[in-house]
Amino acid sequence: MADQTRDSIEIAASPDEVMTVIADVASYPEWVSAMKQVDVLTSHPDGKPDHVKVNLEHSVVSDVYTLAYRWQTDSVSWHLVEGQLLKAMDGSYELVPSAKGTKVTYALSVDVRMPMIGMFRRKAEKTIIDGALKDLKRRVEG
Repeated sequence: MADQTRDSIEIAASPDEVMTVIADVASYPEWVSAMKQVDVLTSHPDGKPDHVKVNLEHSVVSDVYTLAYRWQTDSVSWHLVEGQLLKAMDGSYELVPSAKGTKVTYALSVDVRMPMIGMFRRKAEKTIIDGALKDLKRRVEG
């Protein structure tokens, strides 16, 4: 799944402030409308989530799935461990300091267990990314 849909947004906050919000996965249902429930199954010693179970109800795709996270100072990536409808999901946030605060780039690739034409899959990924970046900006900037 090498091809990913990507988009970026500028957020008026430091990379550390943005990463703090991203790392608080358990609170996503408070500000990500499609995430109905998030359960942190395991965490790294630093407290960041390692494995997370998500109940997603998005207009494009709904599923209950488990993700594994890999954290770095200026980025986080995740991949699907288990899903019902989803058979693959690879994503990441990359944070780069900018004149306005932080440029956040979200990359996502999703594959489902039912046939889906590539252009519809890309549109679904784009819809998810656009919403996530706007929601993140609202949450961080308050």
